[in-house]
Amino acid sequence: MAPARDQRLPTLGVDVGGVIVDRIAAGEDTSFFGSQPLLTPAVCGVFEALARLAAEPFEGRVHVVSKAGPKVAANTRAWLHHHEFFARTGIPAGNVHFVRERADKGPVCRRLGITHFVDDRLDVLGHLATVAHRYLFLGGLGDARPPAQVPAWATVAYTWSGLVDQIQRSARPPR
Repeated sequence: MAPARDQRLPTLGVDVGGVIVDRIAAGEDTSFFGSQPLLTPAVCGVFEALARLAAEPFEGRVHVVSKAGPKVAANTRAWLHHHEFFARTGIPAGNVHFVRERADKGPVCRRLGITHFVDDRLDVLGHLATVAHRYLFLGGLGDARPPAQVPAWATVAYTWSGLVDQIQRSARPPR
């Protein structure tokens, strides 16, 4: 028997651009959309943070959910393999999901039972009504300003080191 909706096992979803892959790489060549996408750096601390979260409390229930067309999806998969993402984080390669429109992340999160999601776009988080814990990550955007108003359902984070502790606390069952 499946757990009741409010008793689901915690399951984490994360976006790619601006959350895993840095969108502020210096120069066109090392931009994810430039001529050498594999050289685009990771967001500082993401590998360590996701490894901690994949181990506990999510224990294998971490999914990458990204909006991408075929070319960007292929670049994303190549980047993940090139940077040994799966070995470094413990996230299974089969837990990578691509959608064509940002709003399509909502049905994917519902189907996967995602309870926590990290994205760098507030509009995406707004589509995730079934996700109890939504995190607006601004650490991969450089000098970009946060939205003037952030709804109460979203938690703003600027670093993975700070975010991992928040996520772990919210994912643990009450004592």
